[in-house]
Amino acid sequence: MNNKIIAKLLKARAAIQPIKKDGTNPHFRSSYATLEGAIEAVTQPLSDNGFFLTHVTGVDEFGMFITTELISEEDGITVMRTRVPLVVGKNDMQGLGSAITYARRYGIMSMLNLPAEDDDGNAASRSSGPSRGQAQGDEGWM
Repeated sequence: MNNKIIAKLLKARAAIQPIKKDGTNPHFRSSYATLEGAIEAVTQPLSDNGFFLTHVTGVDEFGMFITTELISEEDGITVMRTRVPLVVGKNDMQGLGSAITYARRYGIMSMLNLPAEDDDGNAASRSSGPSRGQAQGDEGWM
């Protein structure tokens, strides 16, 4: 990655406001940053600095995944990429949609080094299995 791109990324990152916890999970009585909130927080600062964020689904020998890519508008090259595995808690479209939503949000937040505190995710990691609220996808569709 060249110095010009790094300078633009630093400028974009500095312009990104903290992501608001605009979602509520009544099962855990907690709030969380939604995918929509993450996209809203990063889109304009990235665009203002010549970047476009996109997600691509894929599958390999390890399973399904979402790749988050940051593309330079100037030359169309992918300047950063991160891959998040899809962990589907319920084998239906609702479960898949929920896994895709989580993966997209985590991809954005990890790629741009955004705070990742997620109250319902923290509670879920302490449980022995998916709860009813998790399996149903507490965030809804993309």
